[in-house]
Amino acid sequence: ATAAAQPTSKPVPSQGTPPTEAELTRAIDQLVSFDLATRTNAARTVRRVPPAMAAPALERAVRSHKDEYVRFRAAVLLTGMSDTAAPLMRQLLTDRNDRLRTVAYQWWEHHPDAAILTTLLAALPRERSEFVRPALTRAIAAHGSDQRAREALVPLVIRGEDLFRGALIEALGDYGATYAVASISEVAKLDGPLQDDAITALGKIGDVAARPTLESLQRSAPPEVQPTVS
Repeated sequence: ATAAAQPTSKPVPSQGTPPTEAELTRAIDQLVSFDLATRTNAARTVRRVPPAMAAPALERAVRSHKDEYVRFRAAVLLTGMSDTAAPLMRQLLTDRNDRLRTVAYQWWEHHPDAAILTTLLAALPRERSEFVRPALTRAIAAHGSDQRAREALVPLVIRGEDLFRGALIEALGDYGATYAVASISEVAKLDGPLQDDAITALGKIGDVAARPTLESLQRSAPPEVQPTVS
């Protein structure tokens, strides 16, 4: 959005009676304002609207608003007030807007559905954005009981760009991925930027299979990672 495209109407009310539909529409438009106070007040106004009224308005904005940043902010607000956004979030998985795809992957992480896993796995080869791919891998990691997810993620622990590997290792730790302990242990043994991440993940997983690796690292790892080993 350009500066010329910024809404210039007066700020929407931030207290008192619930906003009207017109005020809600104006607040959504102001989510893109360059002025922090205006932008913050707009988001606050949207949250004050009853979900039955706000959710449909936000969904319309996500689908058709002319400003891409408004679409993104509307999607973020929508995820905080509706657990019935699955049809929209499914569509956003192929949206041209990187931010919206990130929101969708984050939503599916917290609303795992076996029916969507095939779509998530198919996205792995094409999602290369440093912001989008970590959200995608976390969404897949949420399906750790599914063999398809395990087979897709474990090889990526030791292959690919460090940024993505680090995010994946963190996700596997958060989801207690015992199936990935062997691969993460191999990373933990290597000096480098991912060693601390791998050791932390092993600690989160808490599997006894990692104990020999951690005991060995107590004797051999660099001083800077010893607190993490402990």
